[in-house]
Formats: sequence, structure tokens, C-alpha cells
Amino acid sequence: MALQALLSEIDPSWFAAGAEPLPPDLLRRARNSALGRRLLVRGLLQDGAARALLAPRPGQDFATMATRWPRARLGRLARDLGVLAYAPLIRAEVRREPVRRLKRALGNSYLLALDPSVWDAKVAPDVARRLAAAWEGALQAADGDDARLLDVFARQGRDELRAWAAQREPALGEWVALLHPREAAGPAHLPEKPVLLLCTHHETRTRHD
Repeated sequence: MALQALLSEIDPSWFAAGAEPLPPDLLRRARNSALGRRLLVRGLLQDGAARALLAPRPGQDFATMATRWPRARLGRLARDLGVLAYAPLIRAEVRREPVRRLKRALGNSYLLALDPSVWDAKVAPDVARRLAAAWEGALQAADGDDARLLDVFARQGRDELRAWAAQREPALGEWVALLHPREAAGPAHLPEKPVLLLCTHHETRTRHD
């Protein structure tokens, strides 16, 4: 049942028959049978999508990562990492309405971006230009609709987490990717220390998911 629980969390876009995604009914039946699960795992391993995640580890089963990092907790971590990654622009934003909007949409995470003890928010000019390209478009969305803005932070946060995890914890990086539709990892720029700080904070916090 541990493997079944893990496979049920993975986005359907990762399961395919040749070049086409598996039909929903076929995927459901595969997840619910021992043979089907073995075939799904084989596909993930052949694709290179879950080699670390599904590797045998002493004292852990397949569901360990899902238990340690449930979707909701991982989503909060990714958003906070994205907010921190955009700290250079958040700190520089002084226009009244964008500041009001950021405070409303981000809550306490807004303060995270302002905290120099977490990160000094210094980036190279090319990184600043890359961030600004997505930033203005998100802020120009209709007032009251913060989905686009939050998506920008979440996507950047996933990129930051995958880049960090590739060096520190490959299974976590794979899990982050598999929970969402297939997407190529984008550029990341946060230093290792603030990423580790936020990972530790979200993993050990006592609030229930």
C-alpha cells in the first residue's frame, strides 16, 4: 500500500504509453494492481524521473518521502522559496498598490523577503532582468486575482528547490517534480544556506498539514 499511496500522488503526465499519456481509466487500474504498479515504477525508472526516489533505502519504504513532504507542506515551502528568490524586486517595490497587493497575497511570507538575516538579496544584473520579466506581468493581473502572482512564486520556488536538491537530496528534487505536470527545471539563483534554512523550518514546524 505504501507504493500505491506514492503513485496516487504523482501527476498523471508522468505516466505514458509511448508518446501519449495513459488514459485515466487505465492509469487508475494500474495504480490499483500489483502488476500495474510494477509497470508504472518501471516506466518512471526508465524515464529517469524517480531513480533516487524509488531507490531502496534501509529503514524506509516508498511512502517515506510522501509522508515527510506531503503536497501541502511542499507547496508552502516552494512558495516561500519563490518569494525569497524574488526578494530583490519585492524590496525594491515602493509603489503603493503593488506593495498593498503583495502584503495581502503573501501574508507573513512578505516579511521573509524583507529579512536580510535570511538572504541579502544581491543578484547579478542578468538575474534581475530575468526576474523582472515575470514580475511585471504578474503584478499587472486584475486586482483581486492573485493566482498569477502566486504561480510565479511557486514555479520559481520549485526551480530553486530542484536545483538545491539535485546536489543535496536528489529524491526530494524528483518528488517535487513528480507532484506537478511535466516541466523543465528553470534557472535558480538562491544560495544554498537560505534554501537549507527554509527546508529545515518547513520540515520541523509543528503546524499540521
